[in-house]
Amino acid sequence: MNSQERTGSREENGALLPPAATRSLTGLRSPRQPCRCQKPGWGPWRGLERTLNGPRAERRSAAPPWWAPAAGRMRAGAVGRCHGRRPDARGRRRRRMRLRRLLLRYYPPGIILEYVQDSEPKTRSIDLLDLRPDTDAIALVDEIQKGEPLITSCKEQVIHLVRRLQEKLGEKEDHKFYLSKVLRAHILPLTNVAFNKSGSRFITGSYDRTCKVWDTASGEELRTLEGHGNVVYAIAFNNPYGDKIATGSFDKTCKLWSTETGKCYHTFRGHSAEIVCLSFNLQSTLVATGSLDTTAKLWDVEKGEEIVTLSGHSAEIIALSFNTTGDRIITGSFDHTVAVWDVGTRRVLHTLIGHRGEISSAQFSWDCSLIVTGSMDKTCKLWNAMTGTHIATLTGHSDEVLDVCFDYAGQRIATASADGSARVYDARTKKCIAKLEGHGGEISKVCFNPKGNRILTASSDKTARLWDAATGQCLQILEGHTDEIFSCAFNYKGDIIITGSKDNSCRIWH
Repeated sequence: MNSQERTGSREENGALLPPAATRSLTGLRSPRQPCRCQKPGWGPWRGLERTLNGPRAERRSAAPPWWAPAAGRMRAGAVGRCHGRRPDARGRRRRRMRLRRLLLRYYPPGIILEYVQDSEPKTRSIDLLDLRPDTDAIALVDEIQKGEPLITSCKEQVIHLVRRLQEKLGEKEDHKFYLSKVLRAHILPLTNVAFNKSGSRFITGSYDRTCKVWDTASGEELRTLEGHGNVVYAIAFNNPYGDKIATGSFDKTCKLWSTETGKCYHTFRGHSAEIVCLSFNLQSTLVATGSLDTTAKLWDVEKGEEIVTLSGHSAEIIALSFNTTGDRIITGSFDHTVAVWDVGTRRVLHTLIGHRGEISSAQFSWDCSLIVTGSMDKTCKLWNAMTGTHIATLTGHSDEVLDVCFDYAGQRIATASADGSARVYDARTKKCIAKLEGHGGEISKVCFNPKGNRILTASSDKTARLWDAATGQCLQILEGHTDEIFSCAFNYKGDIIITGSKDNSCRIWH
C-alpha cells in the first residue's frame, strides 16, 4: 500500500482476514488454522491523512507498517506520556516525538498514529473496541488525550475520525449474497479456503496434493502450487501483503511459496507426522506448525530454518494461534489441554486445564486479554490470557464443539457444534445471546463478518448459512454444493464469501 503525505483526506485499503479453519475428511475432528486469526491485525487503513510538519514537508511514498495495531496496543488513556526533550524527574532527557499522520482502522475500530521518535519512524494504535454509534465522541477524545499527548495538536481531526468510525458502525446492512463463480479445478475434495488481506486473491488446499491461487474478481486460476507428497491440509497467507503462502501437508512438511511466481522458497522438514494447522505471526517473520506428532515448531521465514520445537503435549496438536502482538502462541491438543507459550523464551507460561475432551479449537481475543477454547466435551471455555485462569464455561451444546471464534472486537464468541447448531455468547456476561438453529448436519466452521453483526456457518448438510449475530435469525441459505462444506470465509470488507466443499469445488458469493 503506497500513499503520499499531504494535507487533506484520502482512503486506502488494506485487509484483515477472519480466522480460517480446516476440517478433516478422515476421522480427525475439526483441526483448524487460526487467524489469525486469526487474529489478524492490519486493517483497511482509511487514510484521512494529515501532514503535521507544515507545507515544507517532503513528499514521499510510505506504507503503514503491518504491525501497527500490535506495536503499541492500548485502550484510550493507556499510553505513557512523552512531551519532548524536557528532563524527567530523574534528570534524564526524554526522547522527542512528532506525529506525522493519523490513519483510520475500521475493523476492529481504532486510530493508528504514525510518528517519528528521535528520527526513527514508529507506529502505534489506539484501540476503540467499546465504541458505539451513540458514544460521545468529544468526551471520548478528551479521555484519550489524557494518555496520548501526540494527538494534542490535532484533537479536532481525531474527533472527526471517531465520528467516521461511528458512522461505519451505525450503517444498516441488508446485503444478500449471490453466486458469482463456481471453480472446479481440484480433482479431489478441498480441505481449506482462505482470502488474502485485500480480498483480491484466495487460496484452496486439496486432497489432490496441490494448492491453488485464484483471482477473486475474475475467478481465474493464477497458479498451482505443486510439490507436496500428500494432502495439503493447512494454508495461510502471510500478513499483511499476502505475497507468501504457507502450506502444511500430510507429508509431514510445510512449504513457503511466492504468490507472484509460484516459486517454493523453503520446505520445512522436521515433523514426524502430519501437519494439520499452521499460522504466520503478524510480523510475518515466523511460521508456526502444529502436528500429530504432539509438537509444534517455529520456523524462520527468511532463513527457512527451524527455530524451536515446542514440546510438552502428550497427544496430537490440532490447533494453534499467535496473539496479535506476536509474543504469545497457544497450542490445543487431544490431551485435553491448551498450552500458552512465550515466543521469546519458547517456554510454557500456562497450561489451561479443565476440558474433559479433546481440544478442537483455540483463539486469542484481539486485545490479547482472553483465550477461548472449544472441546469435544461439548463445552467452550473462556480463560484469562495473562494468568491462565479459567473464567467461565459456556454450555448449551448437546454434542461436540467443533469450532470457536471471537469477533474482531473480542466482545462476542461464536461456537459451532456437531449437534447442528451454533451459538453466540457475550464475552462479558458469559451468557448465550443467540442460538443459530436450522442446519441439517454438523457445523464444522463458524466465523464473524468484519463488522461482527453477521455469522457464517458451514455444514455437512451441503449448505452455508448467514445469520444475524444478535437475534440468531437465519438471513440466507447458500445452496448449490453437492457434498459437505468444510470451510468458509468472509473477505475483509465482508461483501464476499468463499465456500469450499468435499464436492471438489469452491464457490464465490458476492
